Parts: sequence; C-alpha cells; structure tokens
Amino acid sequence: MKNHTKVYLDKMGYAEGEYIPCEVCQMEAVDVHHISPRGMGGSKTKDYIQNLVGLCRTCHTLCESDKEFNNKVKELHLKILEVNDIN
Repeated sequence: MKNHTKVYLDKMGYAEGEYIPCEVCQMEAVDVHHISPRGMGGSKTKDYIQNLVGLCRTCHTLCESDKEFNNKVKELHLKILEVNDIN
C-alpha cells in the first residue's frame, strides 16, 4: 500500500479493506487523490491529510482534468476535516 493511502486511511479512521465513500458523490472511493499533485513538488511532503482526498474514479478523473472542480473538492475536503476535527 502506498504511503499516501496509509496516511489517508489512518487520519480518516478507516481500516484497510473497509468501504470508503467518495468525499464528493458518496460512491465507493477507489483512489486517494493528491489535491496538489506530488509531481508539482517532486517530493513525498505532499502526503499530508489536508492534501489527500478519497475519490471515486469519475471524480478523480474530473479533478485531474478540471482545475475549478479540483479547487471545489479541496474546499469540501477541508470542511470535512474541520467538522470532524481532523488535522
């Protein structure tokens, strides 16, 4: 399992293999998306919970192709973290 996936599961309180809902549409999340891509920074320092979001394949594809959608996902994710007091 990749480090960013481990970080996401741990911080969000999910066990490996547990059903994880997409943070946008509530379908099953199959990807942990870097809101700010690791390739832009070139390091693993982007593996922190504020930069990681669980998404279904459709929402993940949209995030990667639509900057505005990605920004909306980031806002939604940060609100979820705030409501659940996750940092």
